[in-house]
Amino acid sequence: MKAFNPLFMLPVAAITCPAYGIQYLSVEQAQQVLFAQATQFTENTIKLNSEQRDRIEEISDVRQRWKKQQAWKAYDGETFIGWFIVDKVIGKHEFITYATALSPQGEVLGIEIMDYRETYGGEVNEAFWKKQFIGTTKNSPLTLNEDIQNISGATLSCRNVTNGVKRLLALYEVVLK
Repeated sequence: MKAFNPLFMLPVAAITCPAYGIQYLSVEQAQQVLFAQATQFTENTIKLNSEQRDRIEEISDVRQRWKKQQAWKAYDGETFIGWFIVDKVIGKHEFITYATALSPQGEVLGIEIMDYRETYGGEVNEAFWKKQFIGTTKNSPLTLNEDIQNISGATLSCRNVTNGVKRLLALYEVVLK
């Protein structure tokens, strides 16, 4: 019986792409970043029917792929202060998990990238890029290269996170308002 020679695997190892991924924030950490004043969060799993999903797409021009959406109501004492929504969009090859905070009136209070699994484009987690969304509503155009600055080398991540936020603003209008 011949001994195993690990060198024969070298060509295979040289052509495979390394796994890459960064978890920036857990759900609890993102909640605290986006709603620092919150004293409690109550989870609300939103189940969307096909009519609601179609309406979200009609408003945002972005397909609502998921039938369920993770969301939490944020409270400061007894006062409702907004929605915390966890979502994911595709980057170039892998999913980007992010959170969006919405005011009770449906205005973006902030976004946070939670998990980034792509090799390139992680600049979408930079503060200068994320702050562009603050104050936007369903009536904001949110057009990449016009309202939202693109990042060279991160175009797909920029486009898809922007579209995701657009879709969540439509979700607010259809279901959460």
